[in-house]
This record gives sequence, structure tokens and C-alpha cells, in this order.
Amino acid sequence: MEHSTKTLRNSNSTAAETKVFLLIGIIFIGANLRAPLTSVGPLLSSIREQLHLSSTAGGMLTTVPLLAFAALSPFAAKVANKVGMGNTLFLSLLLLTMGIFIRSTSGISLLFIGTLFIGLAIAVCNVLLPSLIKQDFAHNVGLMTGVYAVSMNLCGAIGSGISHPISVASSLGWKGALGCWGILSFIALLLWVPQLKKSGYQKQAKTLKKTPSLSLWKSKLAWQISLYMGLQSVLFYTIIAWMPDILKEQGLTSDDAGWTLSFMQLAIIPFTFLIPIIAGKLNNQRGLVTISGVLLFIGIIGILYGPLSFIKLFIISSGIGIGSAFSLAMMFFTLRTSNAKEAAELSGMAQSLGYLLAALGPFLFGLLHDVTHGWTIPLFLLLFFSLLLFLCGMGAGKNRVIENS
Repeated sequence: MEHSTKTLRNSNSTAAETKVFLLIGIIFIGANLRAPLTSVGPLLSSIREQLHLSSTAGGMLTTVPLLAFAALSPFAAKVANKVGMGNTLFLSLLLLTMGIFIRSTSGISLLFIGTLFIGLAIAVCNVLLPSLIKQDFAHNVGLMTGVYAVSMNLCGAIGSGISHPISVASSLGWKGALGCWGILSFIALLLWVPQLKKSGYQKQAKTLKKTPSLSLWKSKLAWQISLYMGLQSVLFYTIIAWMPDILKEQGLTSDDAGWTLSFMQLAIIPFTFLIPIIAGKLNNQRGLVTISGVLLFIGIIGILYGPLSFIKLFIISSGIGIGSAFSLAMMFFTLRTSNAKEAAELSGMAQSLGYLLAALGPFLFGLLHDVTHGWTIPLFLLLFFSLLLFLCGMGAGKNRVIENS
């Protein structure tokens, strides 16, 4: 009896330690999902000047990862089912680290090749993390979604804030400022090694293979969630890419513009933590969709017509709106499905179609600026996307799950 009790205690202790290592691994993966991308915006002028890129070509530095998200997202879950969830995430972190260092070498070709690798790696992590959380933290989905969203947005904010100061202080300039994020991805790679030994992912994958796949392409709800995911991504990545240039044209210095963008992302953090927890306790999420939509509208209109002295408040308002929408999109993957396989399938569809739509944002925004030589028309485009985001969110926020027809 005593031996059995000790065995049970050791088993519980081992299980707890495993969960802790998994939690740490998720946090560090989350830390790498935005920083390699948000660090580009404040450096875009320097990159364009040194490599002689147009505004449209500069926008492609944000568009290329989004196209990679769209291309690979539908296949991420299938790869994970074959080689294991832990192995797939490990390989993605390895590709991410390689991409960051390739992007930071020299030349336009390597800049875009490295950016593509970064996009492919982040695409896999984006799709699999919601499924992993539903699988291993089924009773704490809201809390865990909030935890990794905080990690993602915190490091994303730091990336925006310190990129330009590092480029000035470093003899390597923008290359050194972008390359330093390879250190963070390498740390995440090392911390994920313990997950390679877990056979549970393979066993669970075999079990889920027996579960029928959803008819997502025929589901109105799946399309609403996909568009909601895509539209919030359009808004976020467009603002990340172009807001520093908008602010500099309004009179801010490069450092002030970068830190303003950083403040926006820091302001998002409490909401990206709280929104998933609140959303998980509500019967429907339409009220949260409305609040995020109103904040987004106020922010963009303020950027258009508000006084410069309040510009930071308007940017923070738009940031909170986008951050809340992102957290809701992540929660919809789990709230609107019945198991981890369905969550991965919906995540793959939503992120594929969503990021394909999002890829147009920075490119179209830069193109409109080149054509109109101003920011008014491009910002009106963001207002239009905000309205569509609200409408899709009202549909996705209803209390229901996707079912086979």
C-alpha cells in the first residue's frame, strides 16, 4: 500500500513537472510569433534606403510572411499527425532560427528568403498552439490562450520599441537589430527539446484520426471565423508595417515612432490576457466583439483627424481593439469546435484564408500611399476593414459549434 502511494505521488509529481515544462515551452514559442515581424516596421525606412526599395517592395517584407502563413497553414495539422506535435513544433523553431539569421546577412534575395522561412515557421506554430492548448489544457483554455497571447504581444512590443535604438547602437545597423531575435528563437528551440520525448502526442494523433473531419468549407460559421481572423490580421500587420512612417510624417522622430508602436502593443497585453478568460465564461462573445470594434473605430478616426498631442491615445485605442479581436479569434478555434483535431482543422482554414487576405493589407496600403502620396485614403481602407471585422465577429460570436452538414 505504501509503495503504491509513493508510486502515485511520483507519478503526479512527474506529470506536474511535465506540465510546467510544456507551459514554459508554449510561452517561449509565443514569444517568437510576432517579434521577428514587428521588429521590421521601425527599420523599414533604413532597409528601403540601403537596398533602394520602393514603398510597395517595402510592404512586401510584411506581405511575404503572411503569404507563407496562408500557404502552409492548411497542412500544419496533417504534418503534426504524421510526425508528432512536439517534433513539428521543434522543426518549426529550427526553421525560424535559420530564417532570422539568413534575413540578417546581406542582399535583397537573402532578405526575402529569410523572411519566407520565418513566415513558414510561424505559420505552423500559429496553427498548432490552439490545438495543443485544447489537447493538454482542456479545462484552462481561456487562461492558457491568454498566457501565450501575453508572451507574444509583450515580445512583439519590445521588438517594435528596441529595433531602431539597436540599429543605431550596433555597427551592424538594421541587420544586427533583426538578427538579435535569433537568440530568442534558439532559446525556445532548446526549451522545446523535452517535448520530443513525449509519445502522448503521437497516441492522441492516432486517436483523433478516427474522428470524422468537419465540412469546414460548407460552414458559414467557419467562414465567419476565418474572415474575422483575416481582417484583424490585415489591421494589425498593416499598422505594424506603416504606422512608424505615418508618425514620422506627422513630426515624430524615428525613436518616438518606434516606441509609440511599442506602447500600443504593451497596452494590448492586459486585454489579450483577460479577453480569452472572459470569453470562455460567456454564453456568447458578441459584446466583446462590439467593444473591440468601437475601440478600433475610435483609434483609426483619431489617427485621421485627431490632434497630434493625442496620437498615442488613438494608437493605443486601435491597438486594444485589434488585440482583443485577435484573442477572440484564437478562442473561436476552441469554443466553436468539439476536440483538438477539429480545433486544428478550423485553425488551419482560418489562418490560411485569413492570412491570405491579410497579405493584401500592407501591400495595398503601401500601393495606395504611392498612388495618392498621402495617408488619408489608406486609413479609410482600414476603417472599411474594421466595419467588416465587426460584422464577421457578430456572426462568429454566437454560442454554437461547427457541425458536419
